[in-house]
Amino acid sequence: MIRVLFVCLGNICRSPMAEAVFQHSVNQAGLGDQFEIDSAGTGGWHAGEQAHSGTRNVLKVNNIPYDGRARQIVRDELAQYDYVLVMDRSNLSDIMRFGEPENTEIALFLSYAVQDGLVDVDEVPDPYYTNNFDYVYDLVQKGSQALLEHIQQQHNI
Repeated sequence: MIRVLFVCLGNICRSPMAEAVFQHSVNQAGLGDQFEIDSAGTGGWHAGEQAHSGTRNVLKVNNIPYDGRARQIVRDELAQYDYVLVMDRSNLSDIMRFGEPENTEIALFLSYAVQDGLVDVDEVPDPYYTNNFDYVYDLVQKGSQALLEHIQQQHNI
């Protein structure tokens, strides 16, 4: 089982969108039974809440299901994941303060898409403040594509 965790600040906009889009991509590739996918926030302000309405709306428009609830990441759980993908440098810094588990790949989510030439930015901007959910969705789509290809190469699947 390949375990993937997406992380942003409050776990209501970017990371749940990435979780849903990546799960959809994995399912479309026929690999759903080989992955466990989740998301969390570095802060706990929204714990227990639904994803932001902007995230839910853009996912609905694109026929991608999501019904998760926000939660805060716990230091000890990092070692449970094979991949921890963080939306921006601020949250990456917060995660790295926990320490880097030996067998966990921690990276900016868009780093794989940058390497593949799919995007020219390596951070996913927070739509909570800008309401640019469509742009964020586009980045997350491309990031998910590149991440899935990376994982498929790493695991020969």
